[in-house]
Amino acid sequence: MKLFKQLKLALAALFLLTALSGCTEQLNDWEQVSPKEKIVIKFSHVVSEDTPKGLAAKRFADLVNHRTGGRVEVQVFPNSTLYRDGEEIQALLSGAVQIIAPSTSKLGDMFPRWQIFDMPYAFESFADINRSMEGKIGSSLYEDLEKGGIQPLAFWYNGFKQITSRERPIIHPNDFKDLRFRIMINSAILEEQFSRLGAIPVKMQFNEVYQALSSSAIDGQENTTSNIVSQKFYETQPYLTVSNHGFLGYSVITSQDFWSELPPDVRNIIQETMKEVSLWEMEQASIINNRDMEKLRNSGKIEIHVQTPVEREEWKNALKSVDKKLIEIAGPDLAGEIINKTGQ
Repeated sequence: MKLFKQLKLALAALFLLTALSGCTEQLNDWEQVSPKEKIVIKFSHVVSEDTPKGLAAKRFADLVNHRTGGRVEVQVFPNSTLYRDGEEIQALLSGAVQIIAPSTSKLGDMFPRWQIFDMPYAFESFADINRSMEGKIGSSLYEDLEKGGIQPLAFWYNGFKQITSRERPIIHPNDFKDLRFRIMINSAILEEQFSRLGAIPVKMQFNEVYQALSSSAIDGQENTTSNIVSQKFYETQPYLTVSNHGFLGYSVITSQDFWSELPPDVRNIIQETMKEVSLWEMEQASIINNRDMEKLRNSGKIEIHVQTPVEREEWKNALKSVDKKLIEIAGPDLAGEIINKTGQ
């Protein structure tokens, strides 16, 4: 009996030591983490899952999860479920999320030269944008990010922007007069653009736009057809002008601190997967925007006007002075790359 009691006490002591050891704080230094441990990457964005960016983020997550055998888990948070416009970059730099894909306009506060993509009629096609990103423009913009502690991963496309309005069709520049148009935050170029057209620019976060349109707090907005359809903007906007006047793209980024902590093999998988998904995403952007334009045509809820070449020249002439703002923001060298390309 005495031996039995001693055995019970020994087992109890062993159990207590095991329990206490499980409560000790685990190390977060990647060099101390076993390759079998899971790396969680939170990917936050502000648009619907059924958009070029939303679908690409999901595809990237699935491929990385599969290719690492579950060692890396990419968790995607769409529709501003974690962070809204204006909050994402700070969340990235603080380590609260690990990947974001803000529109180029929203980089304008920390990295002003990214506003070149807001220039009206600056780009004619995805191929035109590809050439720019592979040349001096892209290298200059990525250098800005790296100086700010950001690691660029990819450049994604949504498409070219159209104009929607509640009050009247927008055909000529003077049709903008005194209408309140939502613009993306952090872009002085967009503010200048709408001011030059006679509109009243209203800076607003993306997740607030539908309610603002519904309540008539704003009269119109600019966006790609995929965003107009996925966010149901067309339900409150009876007029759409197919102008293709501006481009909407995204910089997929992480922080250099997080990137440097990842094991080299994981970085390689992320880079290769991102390259593959980026090509797929560009194709999907064209497919989805064309599909959603057909949805708008068939909805019976919106009157669509396609801008004529003459009207396009009217708009371009009304917006010529925006290049002065670009020179002020981006400097004469980089601004010159855009201005000379557009012939303004």
